[in-house]
Amino acid sequence: MSKIEVCGGCNAKIAAGNLDSLLKDINPYRRDDVLVGFDGKDDAAVIDIDGKTAIIQTLDFFPAMVEDPYLFGQIAAANSLSDIYAMGGEVVSALNIAMFPLEEDFDILRQILRGGNDKVSEAKASLVGGHSIHDNLTKYGLSVTGKVAIDKIWQNNTPQDKDVILLTKKLGTGLITGSYNQGMVSDEDFKACTDQMKLLNKYARDIFVNYDIHAATDVTGFGLLGHLSEMAGDDFSIIVDSKKVPVLEPALDLANEFLFTTGGQNNRNYLKNVVEFYKDDFAMSEVLFDPQTSGGLLVAVDRHTADQIIEEFKKQNMDIYEIGEVKSRRSYPIIVK
Repeated sequence: MSKIEVCGGCNAKIAAGNLDSLLKDINPYRRDDVLVGFDGKDDAAVIDIDGKTAIIQTLDFFPAMVEDPYLFGQIAAANSLSDIYAMGGEVVSALNIAMFPLEEDFDILRQILRGGNDKVSEAKASLVGGHSIHDNLTKYGLSVTGKVAIDKIWQNNTPQDKDVILLTKKLGTGLITGSYNQGMVSDEDFKACTDQMKLLNKYARDIFVNYDIHAATDVTGFGLLGHLSEMAGDDFSIIVDSKKVPVLEPALDLANEFLFTTGGQNNRNYLKNVVEFYKDDFAMSEVLFDPQTSGGLLVAVDRHTADQIIEEFKKQNMDIYEIGEVKSRRSYPIIVK
């Protein structure tokens, strides 16, 4: 079977600075039952249904970052579902979004859709339809609906002083997927990367919902530092311990060879006045700016809760990493030591 052209993932996102310019003059009508819209740069929209339960709406799609169509479908679906989990929600249903070249073998598209359906089914949700068009480049994703109790919604910019920052997946997916076809990444390291990318954030969410989560998001196209800057908001600074940040092999080596991504440079430029580095380490900074596809959940919790969560993840044989802490506002929103 033919393979799909590789050029995307969350590295294909429009740069954050360009988005700010595009959206600054757009002022949507705001209904009273819309609890969270795009004005807060949160992960998804939240709509009050009955005063107790809310609907979460999100969508995500992008060009392929891997050649295998079934794997691409899995990764794209896992990435699309993640915004629901990042707000503490349960996925209910999903709609396919598919663009595919007219001249290509439609069995490729069938494999992509099969991969997406398998991940939606794994999430215990229903795939209920979708929309497809012809395009010169294959793209795929999902429009997703979830639900959450209104008093249990997680937002991305509500941490508390002295909170601990926890992360559930390693960084470096953009660097690795972008370099694999150039022979710079082994098959073993590539598989470790894609295995992580297709892993649903459902399993981390299912543990987190049993604790008091002060703030949460997932790490995607704006990189770890971009999403942390949203979490810090106007009142806090987040101190990142670079020695504790988990990194996929061989992302640091690739960055040391100056094999960086366009998305990573967009993130670096956008955050140049937001982040202070205590140590001059280009490779590590590149990993921290690297756009992630289907990255992990990022949460802020108090010290005692963090210890409990870490212990529970260990019991479940799941990865979790303590990477930083929240402090009252310093000179920069993000400080990397």
